[in-house]
Amino acid sequence: MVNKNIYRTEDEVRDSAKILLGFDKVEANVKQGTGQITTFNQLGFKGIIDKPDGWYFPDDRTLPAIILETKSEKEDISSLKWENELKKNIGIVNKKYKNVCGILYNGVDVKVFKNDIELSNIEISNALQDKSYYLSLFTQDTIDKQHIYNLTKRINDCLHTEFGIKNLYHRMIFTACALVAKRYGAILVNNMDFTLMKNSILSTLSKSLEDSRKQNLKLDLLTEVYSEIKMNNTTNQDAINNFIDWVSEISDCVNSDYWNGEDVMGIFFNEFNRYKKKSESGQVFTPDHITSFMYRLIEVNQNDKILDAACGSGAFLVKAMCNMMKEAGGINTKKTSQIKDTQLYGIEFDREIFALACANMLIHKDGKTNLEHLDSRTKEACDWIKSKKITKVLMNPPFETKYGCLTIVENVLKSVPRNTKCAFILPDKKLEKDKKGRKLLKHSTIEKIIKLPEKIFSEGVTTSIFIFTAGVPQNDKEIFACYIKEDGLETVKNQGRQDVKDKWQSIEDRWVDIIYKQSGDDTIQWIKPTEHLSYQMPEKPFEIYEEDFAKTMMDYLMFKQGIDVKEFSDALIKKVMYDSEICTKGNDVTIILRGKEVHNEED
Repeated sequence: MVNKNIYRTEDEVRDSAKILLGFDKVEANVKQGTGQITTFNQLGFKGIIDKPDGWYFPDDRTLPAIILETKSEKEDISSLKWENELKKNIGIVNKKYKNVCGILYNGVDVKVFKNDIELSNIEISNALQDKSYYLSLFTQDTIDKQHIYNLTKRINDCLHTEFGIKNLYHRMIFTACALVAKRYGAILVNNMDFTLMKNSILSTLSKSLEDSRKQNLKLDLLTEVYSEIKMNNTTNQDAINNFIDWVSEISDCVNSDYWNGEDVMGIFFNEFNRYKKKSESGQVFTPDHITSFMYRLIEVNQNDKILDAACGSGAFLVKAMCNMMKEAGGINTKKTSQIKDTQLYGIEFDREIFALACANMLIHKDGKTNLEHLDSRTKEACDWIKSKKITKVLMNPPFETKYGCLTIVENVLKSVPRNTKCAFILPDKKLEKDKKGRKLLKHSTIEKIIKLPEKIFSEGVTTSIFIFTAGVPQNDKEIFACYIKEDGLETVKNQGRQDVKDKWQSIEDRWVDIIYKQSGDDTIQWIKPTEHLSYQMPEKPFEIYEEDFAKTMMDYLMFKQGIDVKEFSDALIKKVMYDSEICTKGNDVTIILRGKEVHNEED
């Protein structure tokens, strides 16, 4: 019996597109729908009797419009004939609308045009999305990071000096909660008093957690920590107004579709750390450009399940979320909710930092946050990790032994499935100096060691990225290693290290290629695990100069004669000082010693 392919007709494709695009809904001030009986003339384009398959025309013609062209499943939409048909309709709509999104759809494949320019498969999703996804193609803009830094500085100074919040983390949590509240529609307006502002933030924060709380009761910690924050002064109305204005400005930037996973908390920490005391130095937060680099190093993709078992403020999870959504086609795709709800997992032990991580994820509207307030050194945490079927690990665990650095690493490696790729930032010599380091090799393999630039962390510790394959013993397998000497970032006064000259992206691309190919740079090493577990810095060549040789020979001859070098030197200086006269003329020096003239060029 011969199987025949059954293709959906054009009418059936059009009906499904209507639902997928959301053209079946009634919206104020918009004409939208599908069909083959409505003409452009009836839709307001006078005298044009052509009939579009689908349309979205807002009354405000400064907003983008959408025109849809559908074909049956058996038709190849790469045909120039169908493309020209769509472009003709785009041209008609362009007479009234500056921005028009044209969509060609056959029930399987999608081609998208911004006005008459086709977008590549890299730029758009390969599945038909809701209309909001296509409208957002015209609203993307760049983010002014420097403006974010400036606003953050003002907020921090305001909270520290005007409100009197002395605790570093409390300043961060208060700001982050205000951003979450703004994200979820809190009413924050000028001239409201402090109590009303704080309660409005708390109320909105609680409502934003309602759905997620059903999955994770520990999210209540965020509202608990926020409620505990105390102020020294709450009566300065100018300070309150300024805080509201600055938070609103940052919120507008974060809400932009262009925001690409830069860790909001990371920017805050660069600024807040100016006030950090030595006693508060337990947390080391991962720079944004390194989170991006590590994401690429272990080839994370939109289908992975990511774990960070020492997640801090959530930098790796936010970066992974944004990159995965971008790969899936953007924040308005259907895949987005799946990524947010079921593919990002974090553990944080510190109560206040856990609250920050929750806030950071909520700022990015993550949905049901899979964060746990646990100790990654415990069996409870191991069991939790085992239940999640993790596929990739991105981590920057606490460096100090007293916080259980390698215990955490070992627990993660033993709790994820065999062959899981795990990337950890650790101090360069951590695996060699800690007796637990070599123990890891009995059950997992170090594949690569990438030594990072010396200035990555302001705390002064030098670090490397260690890439493991979990569940596979090292045996005698050699380790690929290399050294990234520079990242192109520069220190900006009071704002930390920033990529002010946009150098990092090309540096990252180059090193991802080198590490993938395992060739192409002079710093590459192959390390025997029985000898070292760190990148080996080349020893500086021994150099000797004529002056060094002469001094050493003189010291030796005086030693042979029983003359003490220091006593002789002191006596000579004394003789010159008290029994001589020094005359200078320009660069010429003359010493008169007991009536005998000694010239610097001759004697």
